[in-house]
Amino acid sequence: MNTPLNLSQAALDYHEHPRPGKLGISITKPVSGPGDLSLAYSPGVAEPVLAIQANPENAYRYTAKGNLVAVISNGTAVLGLGDCGALAGKPVMEGKAVLFKKFADIDVFDIEVDTRDSREFIDTVTRIAPTFGGINLEDIAAPACFEIEAELSRRLDIPVFHDDQHGTAIVLCAGLLNALELQGKRIEDARIVCLGAGAAGIASMRLAVALGARRENLLLVDRKGVIHTGREDYPGLNPEKREFAVEPSERRSLAGALAGADVFIGLSGPDLVREEWLMLMAERPIVFALSNPVPEIRPEVALNVRRDLIMATGRSDYPNQVNNVLCFPFLFRGALDVRASCINDAMKVAAVRALAQLAREPVPGEVLDAYGLKSLCFGPDYIIPKPLDPRLRNLVAPAVAQAALDSGVARRRPAAAA
Repeated sequence: MNTPLNLSQAALDYHEHPRPGKLGISITKPVSGPGDLSLAYSPGVAEPVLAIQANPENAYRYTAKGNLVAVISNGTAVLGLGDCGALAGKPVMEGKAVLFKKFADIDVFDIEVDTRDSREFIDTVTRIAPTFGGINLEDIAAPACFEIEAELSRRLDIPVFHDDQHGTAIVLCAGLLNALELQGKRIEDARIVCLGAGAAGIASMRLAVALGARRENLLLVDRKGVIHTGREDYPGLNPEKREFAVEPSERRSLAGALAGADVFIGLSGPDLVREEWLMLMAERPIVFALSNPVPEIRPEVALNVRRDLIMATGRSDYPNQVNNVLCFPFLFRGALDVRASCINDAMKVAAVRALAQLAREPVPGEVLDAYGLKSLCFGPDYIIPKPLDPRLRNLVAPAVAQAALDSGVARRRPAAAA
């Protein structure tokens, strides 16, 4: 990743001064005299200990558990930098914590686990899980991330969420629903090609199916081409890739897959799509080139050859940025508010639909001011809400909470509705 020298130094200074890091811990109760000390610690603290021993649910009444999320990583897939190790990933985990607090008032402990062994990682997280109301897995390489999330979800009775999978998928699918509507197409009919068969690619295809996409219309492409059952390496592919394998056909390369496709989703690497390949796509195509910082094809190149397309990237300097911060703070806010035991497909779909709907609403002046814009309305250059939109918490979190209630995984109603 090439970073301008002035930005590089500014980032280092930001993280070092006036005190290292981006997080701190604050005290939430008075500790101003001996009476307070006797309540905060000995002997008064024995009372909530006994109450929790009698009923573990009392931990939500007497401790910070209900508003505390662990952001946990082993540093094997840090941003676009790869396997940097657990300690080097800590600035990203702290950054994630800042976003949780800023946008949804959720407290976070960032935890870096120094192991590349999935079972060791799972056992470590399982043992510390009683501390938390939810677990956000972050920057864990595929395919280990699939096993880790599935096993932790099975073992624990709190939400476990791998943001690199599902956060990306939720925001991507929200934009996709809106783009399809603008292009006069339906997800049930759309032919979708996804380049990138890692965590985000698999999760996005699964969520698209949950939203109505038909499996026979999906092509998943990795470094060796379209994933199909006739490939020599098919028996050795991980189960997640095999889940989307198609029968052998003439569509084996990315160019072949794009012929007649309505949607291209890139979750792979820079400059992997040639401009002439876009000419093979159907009329009014949708291109989500989400490799960051350099997309699979740059918007100025894509729009030069296909003026009828709608485009999104992962960058903030182009329209339609697919940014996970639109999702994870509010998804967890909704889950924590009803003490959900997990984050299920119904909650993810609710988040997708809430985000899609918000992009169709009139944009308030404070959002325009924040981005230096005079106007912004639903259309090809605005299919996804802006991250600084203050309405996100009040729309996405309640939608997720209601989906948890409706699907039977909530253990309480939101406080406001109690």
